[in-house]
Amino acid sequence: MDAMEVILSRRSIRRYMPDPLPEEAIRRVLEAGMAAPSAGDERPWHFVVITDKEMLAQIPTFHSLSRFVPNAAAAILVCADLFLSKYPPADYWVQDCSAATQNILLAAHATGLGAVWLGVHPEKKRIEGFRRLCLLPDSVVPFSLVSLGFPAVRKEKDPRFDPSRVHRDRWTPAEDTGTRGGETT
Repeated sequence: MDAMEVILSRRSIRRYMPDPLPEEAIRRVLEAGMAAPSAGDERPWHFVVITDKEMLAQIPTFHSLSRFVPNAAAAILVCADLFLSKYPPADYWVQDCSAATQNILLAAHATGLGAVWLGVHPEKKRIEGFRRLCLLPDSVVPFSLVSLGFPAVRKEKDPRFDPSRVHRDRWTPAEDTGTRGGETT
Protein backbone atom coordinates (compact mmCIF):
# COMPACT_ATOMS: atom_id res chain seq x y z
CA MET A 1 0.00 0.00 0.00
CA ASP A 2 1.41 3.40 -0.89
CA ALA A 3 1.43 6.28 1.61
CA MET A 4 -1.70 8.02 0.28
CA GLU A 5 -3.66 4.76 0.29
CA VAL A 6 -2.60 4.13 3.92
CA ILE A 7 -3.65 7.64 4.94
CA LEU A 8 -6.97 7.60 3.09
CA SER A 9 -8.02 4.08 4.07
CA ARG A 10 -6.98 4.03 7.76
CA ARG A 11 -9.94 3.56 10.09
CA SER A 12 -10.29 3.18 13.85
CA ILE A 13 -10.46 -0.52 14.75
CA ARG A 14 -11.84 -1.51 18.15
CA ARG A 15 -12.37 -5.26 17.63
CA TYR A 16 -9.38 -7.59 17.57
CA MET A 17 -8.54 -11.23 17.01
CA PRO A 18 -7.20 -12.98 20.15
CA ASP A 19 -3.76 -13.59 18.59
CA PRO A 20 -0.71 -11.99 20.23
CA LEU A 21 1.38 -9.57 18.21
CA PRO A 22 4.90 -10.49 17.14
CA GLU A 23 7.55 -8.31 18.77
CA GLU A 24 8.68 -7.23 15.29
CA ALA A 25 5.22 -5.75 14.62
CA ILE A 26 5.37 -3.74 17.83
CA ARG A 27 8.89 -2.58 17.03
CA ARG A 28 7.85 -1.42 13.54
CA VAL A 29 5.03 0.78 14.83
CA LEU A 30 7.34 2.19 17.52
CA GLU A 31 9.94 2.99 14.85
CA ALA A 32 7.24 4.89 12.97
CA GLY A 33 6.28 6.77 16.14
CA MET A 34 9.87 7.78 16.74
CA ALA A 35 10.23 8.94 13.12
CA ALA A 36 7.60 11.66 13.66
CA PRO A 37 8.57 15.30 13.27
CA SER A 38 9.08 17.28 16.46
CA ALA A 39 9.72 20.91 17.32
CA GLY A 40 13.45 21.59 17.26
CA ASP A 41 14.05 17.84 16.96
CA GLU A 42 13.09 17.69 20.64
CA ARG A 43 11.65 14.13 20.48
CA PRO A 44 10.13 14.35 23.98
CA TRP A 45 8.37 11.02 23.72
CA HIS A 46 8.57 7.78 25.61
CA PHE A 47 6.38 4.77 24.85
CA VAL A 48 5.03 2.24 27.34
CA VAL A 49 4.06 -1.01 25.60
CA ILE A 50 1.36 -2.79 27.56
CA THR A 51 0.76 -6.46 26.75
CA ASP A 52 -0.07 -7.76 30.23
CA LYS A 53 -3.76 -8.76 30.11
CA GLU A 54 -4.35 -7.80 33.76
CA MET A 55 -3.02 -4.31 33.11
CA LEU A 56 -5.10 -3.96 29.93
CA ALA A 57 -8.17 -5.01 31.94
CA GLN A 58 -7.61 -2.18 34.45
CA ILE A 59 -7.63 0.61 31.87
CA PRO A 60 -11.46 0.85 31.53
CA THR A 61 -11.69 1.53 35.29
CA PHE A 62 -10.27 5.02 34.74
CA HIS A 63 -10.76 5.56 30.98
CA SER A 64 -14.48 5.33 30.24
CA LEU A 65 -14.07 5.05 26.45
CA SER A 66 -11.67 2.08 26.54
CA ARG A 67 -13.98 -0.88 27.20
CA PHE A 68 -12.52 -2.75 24.17
CA VAL A 69 -8.87 -2.36 25.26
CA PRO A 70 -8.78 -5.58 27.34
CA ASN A 71 -9.40 -7.50 24.08
CA ALA A 72 -6.45 -5.87 22.30
CA ALA A 73 -3.19 -7.76 21.93
CA ALA A 74 -1.28 -4.68 23.07
CA ALA A 75 -1.57 -0.99 23.77
CA ILE A 76 1.05 1.71 23.44
CA LEU A 77 0.93 4.60 25.87
CA VAL A 78 2.52 7.65 24.22
CA CYS A 79 4.07 9.87 26.86
CA ALA A 80 5.94 13.17 26.99
CA ASP A 81 8.99 13.63 29.19
CA LEU A 82 8.86 17.28 30.27
CA PHE A 83 12.57 17.20 31.12
CA LEU A 84 13.25 16.85 27.40
CA SER A 85 11.44 20.10 26.56
CA LYS A 86 13.70 22.63 24.86
CA TYR A 87 11.09 25.40 24.81
CA PRO A 88 9.45 25.79 28.22
CA PRO A 89 6.85 27.01 28.93
CA ALA A 90 5.61 26.18 25.40
CA ASP A 91 3.85 22.85 25.15
CA TYR A 92 5.19 21.71 21.80
CA TRP A 93 5.28 18.19 23.22
CA VAL A 94 1.52 18.05 22.53
CA GLN A 95 2.11 18.46 18.79
CA ASP A 96 5.11 16.14 18.89
CA CYS A 97 3.21 13.36 20.66
CA SER A 98 0.26 13.87 18.32
CA ALA A 99 2.53 13.34 15.32
CA ALA A 100 4.05 10.24 16.95
CA THR A 101 0.57 8.86 17.67
CA GLN A 102 -0.56 9.43 14.08
CA ASN A 103 2.57 7.71 12.75
CA ILE A 104 1.84 4.70 14.98
CA LEU A 105 -1.72 4.52 13.64
CA LEU A 106 -0.57 4.72 10.02
CA ALA A 107 2.19 2.14 10.52
CA ALA A 108 -0.25 -0.22 12.20
CA HIS A 109 -2.65 0.05 9.26
CA ALA A 110 0.14 -0.28 6.69
CA THR A 111 1.31 -3.52 8.30
CA GLY A 112 -2.16 -5.08 8.55
CA LEU A 113 -2.88 -4.28 12.20
CA GLY A 114 -5.96 -2.62 13.61
CA ALA A 115 -5.55 0.34 15.95
CA VAL A 116 -7.42 3.20 17.55
CA TRP A 117 -6.30 6.42 19.26
CA LEU A 118 -7.66 7.02 22.74
CA GLY A 119 -7.12 10.45 24.23
CA VAL A 120 -5.52 10.68 27.66
CA HIS A 121 -4.15 14.24 28.07
CA PRO A 122 -5.61 16.60 29.36
CA GLU A 123 -8.15 14.46 31.27
CA LYS A 124 -6.89 14.37 34.89
CA LYS A 125 -8.58 11.07 35.79
CA ARG A 126 -6.99 9.35 32.80
CA ILE A 127 -3.58 10.90 33.43
CA GLU A 128 -3.58 9.82 37.08
CA GLY A 129 -4.87 6.36 36.17
CA PHE A 130 -1.99 5.78 33.77
CA ARG A 131 0.51 7.29 36.22
CA ARG A 132 -0.53 4.67 38.79
CA LEU A 133 -0.88 1.76 36.36
CA CYS A 134 2.45 2.29 34.61
CA LEU A 135 4.39 3.82 37.53
CA LEU A 136 5.18 6.99 35.57
CA PRO A 137 7.43 9.62 37.15
CA ASP A 138 5.97 13.09 37.73
CA SER A 139 7.92 14.55 34.80
CA VAL A 140 6.26 12.14 32.34
CA VAL A 141 2.79 13.02 31.03
CA PRO A 142 0.70 10.25 29.44
CA PHE A 143 -0.67 11.76 26.24
CA SER A 144 -2.50 9.06 24.27
CA LEU A 145 -3.12 5.34 24.18
CA VAL A 146 -3.15 3.30 20.96
CA SER A 147 -4.73 -0.13 21.23
CA LEU A 148 -3.37 -2.67 18.72
CA GLY A 149 -4.23 -6.08 17.40
CA PHE A 150 -5.05 -8.09 14.35
CA PRO A 151 -8.40 -6.66 13.20
CA ALA A 152 -11.54 -8.74 13.72
CA VAL A 153 -13.43 -6.37 11.39
CA ARG A 154 -12.73 -4.64 8.10
CA LYS A 155 -14.00 -1.15 7.50
CA GLU A 156 -14.52 0.55 4.16
CA LYS A 157 -12.88 3.83 3.27
CA ASP A 158 -14.68 6.86 4.61
CA PRO A 159 -14.07 9.78 2.23
CA ARG A 160 -13.65 12.84 4.40
CA PHE A 161 -12.53 15.56 1.99
CA ASP A 162 -14.87 18.52 2.46
CA PRO A 163 -14.22 21.48 0.15
CA SER A 164 -16.37 23.74 2.39
CA ARG A 165 -13.56 23.49 4.97
CA VAL A 166 -10.96 24.90 2.55
CA HIS A 167 -10.31 28.65 2.46
CA ARG A 168 -7.99 30.50 0.09
CA ASP A 169 -5.83 33.33 1.39
CA ARG A 170 -8.35 34.39 4.05
CA TRP A 171 -11.31 33.05 5.98
CA THR A 172 -14.42 32.97 3.84
CA PRO A 173 -17.32 32.10 6.14
CA ALA A 174 -20.48 30.63 4.69
CA GLU A 175 -23.79 30.18 6.45
CA ASP A 176 -23.57 26.39 6.31
CA THR A 177 -19.97 25.89 7.50
CA GLY A 178 -20.98 25.01 11.02
CA THR A 179 -18.68 27.62 12.54
CA ARG A 180 -19.43 28.62 16.11
CA GLY A 181 -19.46 32.09 17.53
CA GLY A 182 -19.89 35.39 15.76
CA GLU A 183 -18.74 35.96 12.24
CA THR A 184 -16.17 38.62 11.54
CA THR A 185 -16.87 41.49 9.19
